[in-house]
Amino acid sequence: MPTDYIPFRDTHYFSPLICDYLDEIEGLKPFYNRFPTLENFKSQINEKQLSFNEQTRKQISKSLLNQYKGFDMSAKTVLHMESLTDKNTFTITTGHQLNLFTGPLYFFYKIISTINLCKVLKKEFPQQNFVPIYWMATEDHDFDEINFFNFKGKKVQWNRNASGAVGELNLEGLDHVFEVFASQLDTSVNAKDLKKRFQSAYLEHQNLTDATRFLVNDLFSAYGLVILDANDKDLKRLFIPYIENELFNQTSFKIVSKTNDDINDLGYKIQVSPREINLFYLKEGLRERIVFENEVYKVMNTNLSWNKSEIQKEVHDFPERFSPNVIMRPLYQEVILPNLCYIGGGGELAYWLQLKSNFEVQNVTFPMLLLRNSVLIITQKQKAKLEKLNLSFENLFLNQDDLITKVTKEISDINLDFSPQKEHLKKQFEDLYQLAEQTDKSFKGAVAAQEVKQIKGLENLEKRLLKAQKRKLNDVLERVTKLQNELFPNQSLQERNTNFSEFYLEYGEDLIPKLIENLQPLKGEFLVLEV
Repeated sequence: MPTDYIPFRDTHYFSPLICDYLDEIEGLKPFYNRFPTLENFKSQINEKQLSFNEQTRKQISKSLLNQYKGFDMSAKTVLHMESLTDKNTFTITTGHQLNLFTGPLYFFYKIISTINLCKVLKKEFPQQNFVPIYWMATEDHDFDEINFFNFKGKKVQWNRNASGAVGELNLEGLDHVFEVFASQLDTSVNAKDLKKRFQSAYLEHQNLTDATRFLVNDLFSAYGLVILDANDKDLKRLFIPYIENELFNQTSFKIVSKTNDDINDLGYKIQVSPREINLFYLKEGLRERIVFENEVYKVMNTNLSWNKSEIQKEVHDFPERFSPNVIMRPLYQEVILPNLCYIGGGGELAYWLQLKSNFEVQNVTFPMLLLRNSVLIITQKQKAKLEKLNLSFENLFLNQDDLITKVTKEISDINLDFSPQKEHLKKQFEDLYQLAEQTDKSFKGAVAAQEVKQIKGLENLEKRLLKAQKRKLNDVLERVTKLQNELFPNQSLQERNTNFSEFYLEYGEDLIPKLIENLQPLKGEFLVLEV
């Protein structure tokens, strides 16, 4: 299957922070533990092995087996969950929200990057076992971010009132969503399969957590993927010392704030800002911030409050009610998992880079950070159009106005670049400046003003000529625009907009194996995949 690769920096879709991280810029090295190269994993294995205890291993294995009750599991997934009790077993983790029908395509790329990295590591370190983990963001409360997916340029949306953790939401109203989605599908075998997957996941389960587990397990269990719901009382119990530290010492606020200043001093934008207490209080229909005011712990927008001894008792009696926010969730993850590496998108890695100092103070091993695979899927028909228009893959990543200008200049039968004329004009004014020096120096200001006026005039003529040529070449430029719009919906990356269902209609059960075959997690470049 033909593929091409583009450096992430050359796509212009990734922040300077992430591009510099990928280039291993010296100034960023204090903000991560080890860069994710194959050679570095050996040291990461040794460090995590020494710091992770046997009791936690037993609990994570037990909790996972418990969570899967009532779900069909592949033999490989069962083996992976059971193997977590072994000191030679480690995890590679990615996390994501419970987006309806998996949301944008990059969800697949996260999962497949995780599965494929485990395969690479097993080949390199055959004495160890590597388990791919999908961490479901069941405690998230941003319903509006997850209640839709895009299908052929239209939004398929789940409309309902929602509060509290999204994982606990019942599935009321999804029967109507199913009808809307099904009405847009044809009668092909792959379309029927999509309908069945949606129906089985969302119309035959009680809550969004179970629906998501069913769907993702249905898609990826053959590869041994293990799906974790960290909203689990027994797992939260392992985190109690860190919850107490957050409540009583507010360590993460102090440490992460200092790191944020250091990152800002390097000229980068920070992704998240810590709260004084980075925990929510979680109950049915409720997920609100915990604050400390006037020696009392309060839950925002409620009447709930405790003194220090009361909230300490609440933590020990009901640890499941304390939900980490974006600052604390990564720490929770690394406390309960024998994890080596977190795989995420650019935004995720940006906030992970803010957290290493907090991990060090809390005496928890900081994981390696790997940017997930990014992919542009292009069909053979689209590839043929690209070649006919004499465009490269790199051209497609340009801003549309820049792309149109570039194509116009390349195919125009007249020269649209006035650079030679501008250079000639500048040379003429150099002579006038010399003349002014010899006669009247006050004349230099008038010469300079005239030079600016003349250059500006040429630039305006250049723009008008370019605009005229764009009108003349409109037919070709419309084909260029249409092709880019197909591959970059809403002038954004395909993977951030398109749902897997559009490609599943064409490729069915071959889709995931195609991606598994071609995504190389340690390649470190953007993949253009021709299918």
